[in-house]
This record gives sequence, C-alpha cells and structure tokens, in this order.
Amino acid sequence: MAPWYNTTVLYILYGKDDFSLHEALEHIKTGLGDREILAANTVSLDGQRLTSDELSNSCNTTPFLLAHRLVVVHGLMARFEVQRGKSAPGRKRHIVKSGDQQGEWQDFASCIEQMAPTTVLVLIDGDLKGPCPLRDRLSTLAEVKSFPLLTGKSLGYWIAQRVSGHGGTITSRAVSLLADLIGGDLWTMGNEILKLTLYASGRAIEENDVRELVSYAQEANIFALVDAVLEGRGAVAQVALHRLYQEGALPTYILAMITRQVRLMALAKESGSELSAQRLQDKLGLTSGYALNKALKQARMYSFEHIRQLYEELLQTDVAIKTGKRDGGSALELLIVELSTRRV
Repeated sequence: MAPWYNTTVLYILYGKDDFSLHEALEHIKTGLGDREILAANTVSLDGQRLTSDELSNSCNTTPFLLAHRLVVVHGLMARFEVQRGKSAPGRKRHIVKSGDQQGEWQDFASCIEQMAPTTVLVLIDGDLKGPCPLRDRLSTLAEVKSFPLLTGKSLGYWIAQRVSGHGGTITSRAVSLLADLIGGDLWTMGNEILKLTLYASGRAIEENDVRELVSYAQEANIFALVDAVLEGRGAVAQVALHRLYQEGALPTYILAMITRQVRLMALAKESGSELSAQRLQDKLGLTSGYALNKALKQARMYSFEHIRQLYEELLQTDVAIKTGKRDGGSALELLIVELSTRRV
C-alpha cells in the first residue's frame, strides 16, 4: 500500500504540533518527485488574506515539467472556524451560521472541489477548537490529519522511535526524564535526541546522559537565571546573568522573562489546587510537566503578597529602563542581587 501522502491531491493538516505537521508536508513533497523541479511548481499562500479567485488561479495553473503542482495554504480553515467570543488580535474569524449558503467559505469549497487534478493542495492550520464548515465539507475528499501536542505515552513512544531512527537505543528512565525536561516541543526534542545519540556512540542513552547534556543546555539559557533569581541562589544568578550578556541577551529581554515566570507563579498559586495537572498546564500555556512543576514549586515559596511585590518591582525597573531614567544593565544587576538574596 502506498503511503498516505502519495494517494490523494487534497490534504488537510492541522494542530499544535507544528514539528510533526512540517514533517508530514515534507513527506508529501517527497512523493511528488524531483525537489528542484517541484520548487518551481510550488506556491505558498496566506489563507487569511486569500480570495477564492486567487486560489482558483493557483490551483488551475498547469505544472511545468512535472506531473503535479503543489499549492500550500496557511490559515484558511481558521478563517472560517465557528467560535464564540472575540477574535484573537490580528486574526480574522467569521461566525458561520448553520444553513448559511452564501458564506464566503462556500466559494473556497467550490473552488477546491473543481480544481485541476494536476494540483496537490495542502491546507495547513494550527489548533482548530471550534467547528469548521470548510474542513467538514472537504473532509470526504481529503486526507485529514490532526497533530495535537504529544504527551504521556505518545510522547515517550515518539522519543524512543526518534532515537531508533538515528540508530540508537534509550532506557525508559531516560525517556521519562527527556519528556519531563522538554515536553511536547519536538523541535527542541529532536535536536537534543540527535546530540544524545552522538554522545552515547552506540550504547544505550541513559538518564545520566540526559542530565549531563540537556540539563547543561538549560543551565546556559535564560531559564537557569530565572530559576536562580526566584529560588534565592544569588551566586548562580550572577554567573548566569553574565553568561547571557556574553551571548548577547538584552536586559529588557531578561527582565521580561523573569516577569513572565512571576506571572506563571501567580496563576499556579491561584489555580493549583482547583485544576488537574494537565488542565493547569494547558491554562498556563506550558508544553512540559517539568515547566509546570517548576512554576508550582516556586509559587509555594512565596505568598500572594510577595508575588505582588515582585511584580511591582519588576514593573518599576522596566519603566525606569525604557524611559531612560536608569541604565538597563546596572538596573537589572541591582534588581537581581536584591531579589535573589532576599529571604522568601
């Protein structure tokens, strides 16, 4: 049997897992022949601004030196997703009522149903939470694949398969630790797995390998500084701050990331006892259990009043830097010393 990406001319791919979605698109391209010739026969369109006439023109152009022409449209289905409430900033959404035969989405559906058989059309979107009449009408003609963020056993299976694909093996404890540290961010996970496979050099990747490589990478980034500041580890915070400066990080960026974590702490403290771990993780917009546990741990170290004071101090420093009243570097260093040496 041929792979799913070689058997049709219409694909609907959507979901939060843009890594797997991207790989699916690459598989489709592979099934269409020579990549260099395909590049000349490929067009990418913005579905938020696209008209049905523009789509029709693209889908009915004769391919050049290839059996098929590839048309990729981003964001068209979300444009017509039925939803309640206000639209997200900068994103057009249409409230499509049941029985509405004059909706704009009908024009797009008709256009796609009548497109040339030499065109392969791929409709790509992020997470679709509400009903989508365009997707529903086209689903019988298309290969429809949803790509939710991987969690739990599904994420563990993906990690093991990815390691195997690189010619390596990995212990179950190492799989669990990787999942906790990185979560469903498969772009980062893929890079870390490649590094670990090369590092293990033929033997099974173990938990200590993950700690040495992945934890070290975390210590070299912004999150190490944020954790050190909020957990009262002043010496570590100073080292991490100067390392970030050496890497070119700006004071405003560092300050914004500390403020973000304080906000997560407040939300975690407010909702931590009311929601399940998965629902709380979704509410905070976090992709890993590790990040959730970190926010919960730090939230337990502070009272609501202390968190409010932290936020106010961060805000005052941000205003002072942006209005030029204080130098960014010195103001941030002083704030970090004060916050990371304060008893909580």
